[in-house]
Amino acid sequence: MARLAQTAGLTDIQQEILSTVRGFVDKEILPVATELEHRDEYPQQIVDGLKELGLFGLMIPEEYGGLGESLLTYALCVEEIARGWMSVSGIINTHFIVAYMLKQHGTQEQKDHFLPKMAAGDIRGAFSMSEPALGSDVSAITSKAVRDGEEYVLNGQKMWLTNGGTSNLVAVLVRSDEGHPEGTAPHKSMTTFLVEKEPGFGEVRPGLTIPGKIDKMGYKGVDTTELIMDGLRVPADRVLGGVTGRGFYQMMDGVEVGRVNVAARGCGVAQRAFELGVQYAQQRHTFGKPIAQHQAIQFKLAEMATKVEAAHAMMVNAARKKDSGERNDLEAGMAKYLASEYCKEVVEDAFRIHGGYGFSKEYEIERLYREAPMLLIGEGTAEIQKMIIGRRLLEEYRFQG
Repeated sequence: MARLAQTAGLTDIQQEILSTVRGFVDKEILPVATELEHRDEYPQQIVDGLKELGLFGLMIPEEYGGLGESLLTYALCVEEIARGWMSVSGIINTHFIVAYMLKQHGTQEQKDHFLPKMAAGDIRGAFSMSEPALGSDVSAITSKAVRDGEEYVLNGQKMWLTNGGTSNLVAVLVRSDEGHPEGTAPHKSMTTFLVEKEPGFGEVRPGLTIPGKIDKMGYKGVDTTELIMDGLRVPADRVLGGVTGRGFYQMMDGVEVGRVNVAARGCGVAQRAFELGVQYAQQRHTFGKPIAQHQAIQFKLAEMATKVEAAHAMMVNAARKKDSGERNDLEAGMAKYLASEYCKEVVEDAFRIHGGYGFSKEYEIERLYREAPMLLIGEGTAEIQKMIIGRRLLEEYRFQG
């Protein structure tokens, strides 16, 4: 039987990359994912394997030591990795967003310094926008940078930092009122700083503290932390792009491709949930026959497979639109919204097919059931996606009365 969610029009190189990643997932991730997840253990061996495959430099240009591949190739790789264990795809995603922001917005010196090491996996990236009282209102950021000679002094508290402990480079968004007169729109007085640090927890450089991991319902293995800046001094040449006031736009550009990534993760988790559901339905017998032969279960499988296909198609469309150089916030928002919602529904249906056994930690679907909700809020909630979609639709379909 052909796998669901096939992608037409791929090059031989893309197919070879995906085949390699799929083989790695089947051999190195799926057999150990649930055990590591239950222990909330960082998957160092898996990460080292992905480093050897060159995945950390997949979209970094060849001139900097990367593979120079497209967003579509990257998204399809993420889909495969999330099918094995969503947390691993999260480790790569934050790194990828920082590398993308550097490639698109960094100074030449910043690109030359960071991108080769990021492509090799020696520098691991994380990015930070959210704050404890912030939610989805990025314009309400209170963390602040103040100029002091050739440095900036940063103060404030950030929240929900994926890879906060294991990364050694963090792109941090803060307010910077210097050069921006009073009354300037908040999003025009924000700056992204490239903050280098030591991996680990506690005080990782003077003025910068990474407290211990936040204990989560799911999405375990990957470390999620706070970030506390108290008199953190950052050189002026570590302002992303070299100019203050552009941070909001830089971060939103990164989040836009991150939404394609989250959509890809939703597709991968949904695919795995379907695989588990259709397999169990053929093994479990009730009333003298496999439950897969009961019409009620066949209906569920049909709905699940259709949702997997639809989400995958929208994710691929959003990635291809971005690769073409066109604006894709509408497509990325739709893909992220649909894929995360469908992922939750497909996982729940697979959980229902498993019956009581789905509630047991012995079965993999229990892990997926706890992981899927994170996709509903990561890189913008469903409500935020619908706001973006609605505003863009009104732009496209403006009534001329």
